[in-house]
Amino acid sequence: FASRESIKEKARLRLREFDVGDKFSRLPLPKASVLLPLTVREGELRLLLTVRSMQLRRSPGEVCFPGGKSEAVDKDEIDTALREAKEEVGLQPEKVEVICRLVPGIDKMNHLVTPVVGFIEDTFQATPNPDEVSDVFLVPLEYFVKPLNYKTLPYKTSSGYLSWMHCFTYDDHERKMSFKIWGLTAHFAVFLALVIFGKRPTFEVDYDLDNLISSSENNFMNLYASLYERKKSNL
Repeated sequence: FASRESIKEKARLRLREFDVGDKFSRLPLPKASVLLPLTVREGELRLLLTVRSMQLRRSPGEVCFPGGKSEAVDKDEIDTALREAKEEVGLQPEKVEVICRLVPGIDKMNHLVTPVVGFIEDTFQATPNPDEVSDVFLVPLEYFVKPLNYKTLPYKTSSGYLSWMHCFTYDDHERKMSFKIWGLTAHFAVFLALVIFGKRPTFEVDYDLDNLISSSENNFMNLYASLYERKKSNL
């Protein structure tokens, strides 16, 4: 039963190896950021997720991380993620120990979405902003490499080719609720778990697990290139 500090320290060391900093920040796409808030409870790492309010125009009721589009006041992607987390779940920026930025993703609206990883206090009590968030819950990070309920969903990427995405169903027994976690949110959660645990998941992933850093960056650059090609052909 490792101590909270030793669990965090091990995760920090792994995450720092994967920090991309602002390497992808200059790509000419509109910017967004999400915060991947980690905490240690009962001797295990857990990840905080939110459920989008049913009143939202885009993706109502879907599970996601706190986050949103970059605004003029934000210095960088970290600022965006912290500002959004404060607006959505009442998480004060000074209560987050930011560790790193991981390889970004591209969402349905072709935003460059940067995942910012940080530790939050295990005592944090979310106060969801009802206009944006209908629920907040924790999932053991290990669930994203050893899920009990997992399938893949086919989808067409923004550049038009057919791919598949992870889809997890997580049963929160204490609250007798089930949450469906898929799309870019699942993609980031899986990558975070692969980075921290360094072990093979019980399902297929499209990374070379022996070269996780370079293969994740290559995957992203291929995705970006295919989007760029499509933009050119649409002109």
